[in-house]
Amino acid sequence: MTSPSDNRMLEQLLDRAGVAIDGLRPFDIRVNHPDFFPRVLAGGSLALGESYMDGWWDCDALDQFFEWVLRARLDCRVSRSRRVLWAGVKGALTGSQSRFWAFKVGKQHYDLGNDLFEAMLDRRMNYSCAYWQHAQDLDRAQEDKLELTCRKLMLEPGMSVLDIGCGWGGFAIYAAEHYGARVTGITVSRDQVELARERIGKLPVRIELKDYRDVRETFDRIVSIGMFEHVGVSRYRTFMNIVARCLKPEGLFLLHTIGCNRSVKSLDPWYEKYIFPNSMLPSARQVTAAADGLFVLEDWHSFGSHYDPTLMAWHRNFTGNWPNLSKRYDRRFYRMWNYYLLSCAGSFRARRNQLWQILFSSCGIKGRLPDYRSMRPEAHTTFEEEQEETVTI
Repeated sequence: MTSPSDNRMLEQLLDRAGVAIDGLRPFDIRVNHPDFFPRVLAGGSLALGESYMDGWWDCDALDQFFEWVLRARLDCRVSRSRRVLWAGVKGALTGSQSRFWAFKVGKQHYDLGNDLFEAMLDRRMNYSCAYWQHAQDLDRAQEDKLELTCRKLMLEPGMSVLDIGCGWGGFAIYAAEHYGARVTGITVSRDQVELARERIGKLPVRIELKDYRDVRETFDRIVSIGMFEHVGVSRYRTFMNIVARCLKPEGLFLLHTIGCNRSVKSLDPWYEKYIFPNSMLPSARQVTAAADGLFVLEDWHSFGSHYDPTLMAWHRNFTGNWPNLSKRYDRRFYRMWNYYLLSCAGSFRARRNQLWQILFSSCGIKGRLPDYRSMRPEAHTTFEEEQEETVTI
């Protein structure tokens, strides 16, 4: 039951962020249900997200709303209910990430439907931050990210590469197609395996449904793009040990991951429940502690500001393709996915989340590491085209 004091308390909190209730600006919110106020005050971020899914409130520009709220750190001021506290405890308890829990995120999130991700992502189906330094559209920005990644790994024809968390094969296909690499991609999503195998054609790429702890081979290069967020803090060291075991002498490992500004042991409860179960964002300290003594840290590239335009591009694709997607997904899913994409965009815009590409070597790179960040990542010719040019010459 709502009370005037609940209303005033929430209004005062939002006022600290410059957000008004029933205001006229796009980032102001409109309340559609009188019990919205006590529900959010009692349930924190979980209740905020669920009440939006239920249609209890609306906002014309959710990305802007979250940017303002997170810059004002209102999420740290709202009282935590027992349910929210339990979510934090649960995150610590399930952080062990058994093989069962590892496959749960594949089933709940990545197996939602290939049609959803095909409609939302770029043509290569990269579900990770794009690189917008020189790009104007999503397809080019994602291709620039793949090219940048391959250059950092110093890929050469015939090299064996392990792609941990390969998704729908975006990186694996690019590395084989443009650099002549032999790539093994592993994922915990059955839907990803099915579509990735269709997409690889005759390229030297193998896609497997496998947990990273079951890999036994060794490789010249290892890459993990957008998967480390699902490992769990208690398994960070295990993950790094396995990468070290599977990496050949003089090998390189590139870790591409979302990062957190502080060390935590659980994810926001709404994201934990509806988007990424049993996941959490690592801090820089947690990453370096996990890699301590196993690798030489060669380069740390932070470009979290690039995730904002990536998410907004995904959102445009999602909403633009909703008429077709609505035949399979209901309106509540639309509100959930809208909330997910736009709240994430606001979070990166407020610099509360980061994106890192971290390059490790087994025993140190000989000579000077090229400055690939400042170079324009022009599209690399395909490996077949290079071979033809060589023969012609």
